[in-house]
Amino acid sequence: MTILKPSRYFALAGFLPVGVVFVMVLFEYTGHSAFAVAASVLAAIAVAIFSFGVRASRVVFVLIAIALVLWAALTNTGWMAATALAAERGAMVMALFAALTAIRNAAISAPAIVECGRFLARQRSGLRYTALTIGGHLFALVLLYGSISLLGILATESAAREPDPEIRRQRTRRMMIAIQRGFASTLCWSPLGFSMIISVSVVPGASWGAAALPGLVSALMMLVIGWSLDALYKPQVKSNTRPLETERWVTQLRPLLVLLGLVLVGVALLHTVTGVEVIGAVMSLIPVIAILWIAMQQPPVGLTRSVNVRQRALLFVTRELPSYRGEIVLLFMAGFIGSLGAFLLVPLVQAQGLDLTTIPPWIIVAAMVWIIPVTGQLGMNPILAVSLLVPILPSPEVMGIPPTAMVVAITAGWALSGATSPFTASVMLAASLGGVSPLRAGLGWNGVYVLAAGAALTLWALSLFYIL
Repeated sequence: MTILKPSRYFALAGFLPVGVVFVMVLFEYTGHSAFAVAASVLAAIAVAIFSFGVRASRVVFVLIAIALVLWAALTNTGWMAATALAAERGAMVMALFAALTAIRNAAISAPAIVECGRFLARQRSGLRYTALTIGGHLFALVLLYGSISLLGILATESAAREPDPEIRRQRTRRMMIAIQRGFASTLCWSPLGFSMIISVSVVPGASWGAAALPGLVSALMMLVIGWSLDALYKPQVKSNTRPLETERWVTQLRPLLVLLGLVLVGVALLHTVTGVEVIGAVMSLIPVIAILWIAMQQPPVGLTRSVNVRQRALLFVTRELPSYRGEIVLLFMAGFIGSLGAFLLVPLVQAQGLDLTTIPPWIIVAAMVWIIPVTGQLGMNPILAVSLLVPILPSPEVMGIPPTAMVVAITAGWALSGATSPFTASVMLAASLGGVSPLRAGLGWNGVYVLAAGAALTLWALSLFYIL
C-alpha cells in the first residue's frame, strides 16, 4: 500500500471518509435509507476528489464505473436504484476501511504491541515460523494489511543480524511466508475482514454467527498445512549466530490478546444484543477502541492525554486517511463495479438461456474455492470478483446449498487469493519487504501451499454442503 503525502486539498477531503463512517453507522443501527444515501454521496465526493491524486491504474476503475452507469441508464429502467445500491456498497467498504485504519493507527504507536511483534521475530529457528504464522494471524485480526508491514519490518530487522547472505535470504523468505499465511488465514473467519463481511452480504440467508466457527476451522487448516510444508521444505542451514532465546509467551503476548479479546467480544456482544449486522458493530466499536487506546498511551513530553488524542485524531483525518487515497478509490470502486456489474450481467445471462440451477450444486461450491484465486491472478480484486460473480448465481436456497457452506467456500477462495495474487496489497507488501517481485512472493513462495490448502478447503466446504 503506497503512502503518499497529502496536500492541503486532499487533507481537507480526509473528513469525508470519517463522515461516511459516522453516517453508515447511523444507517446500520436505524435502517433509515436517508443515511445510506448521505453516506453514498459523501463517499462519491471523496472518490471524485481523491481520483485526482492517484495512479492511472486506479483512475481506470473510475472510468469503468462511469461507463457502467451509462450502460445501465441506456438499457435498464431500474438503473437509478441499482446505481444507488452500488454506491451504498462502495460506501460500506470505504467506511470499513477507514474504521480499521483508525485502530491500525493506534496500534503502531503502542510500545507493547511493537515489542510483541519483535518478540515473535526473535524466536529460535525451530520455533520462528510457528511464532510468526500464529502471530501474523493474531495481528492481522486487528491490523489487517498493517500486520504484514509491522511484523515484516521487525522480521527483516531480525534477519539483518545474520552475516551470511544466503542464510539471511532464506530466513527472510521463511519469515515473510509465515506472516503472509498467518494473515491469509484470517480471511476465512475474521468479523473485521472484508472477506467475511462482503461474503455474508452477497449470500442470502448467511450470517457471520453461523459461518464463524466453520471459517475458524478453515483458518486452522491453512495454518497447519502451512506449518507442515515449512517443516518439509525448510532448508538445512546452520546459522553463524545464536538467535535470541525468549520466554514468557503469555506475558509478551498479553497486550495483543487483551486487545483481540476486547475487539472480538465487543463486536459479538453488539451483534447479539442490538441485532445490528457485524459490519455495523465493527464500524461503531473499532473507532471508539482506537480513541481509548490512544488516550491510554503515554503522550509526548509537554502534551496532556486529551491534547494528544485531539492532535492524533486530526493527523489521522488530514494526513493518514488521505495518504491512502489510492486504496480508498480502489476499494470503493471494487464494491461499486461489482454490485452494478452484477445487476447488468444477470439479465444478459438469462437472455442467453443459461440455467445455472442445472449445474450440480457441489460443483458450484467447489468452484467458488478456486475461481477467486484464479481471477486474482488476472488482477481482479476479490471484492470485485465476489460482488460481481456471486449475485449472478441463483440463491443458495434455490440451488440447495446451505448458505454457510457457500460463505466458507467464498472466504476460502478469498484467503487463497490473498496469499498468491500479485495484485493484492498483502502479496505486494511481502514482496517489497522480502526484496522479490510480487509474482515470486505470490505463486513462487505459495504455489504448492495454495494447491494443498485449496484441496483441503474444497473438501471441507463440500463436507459442510453435505452435512448442513
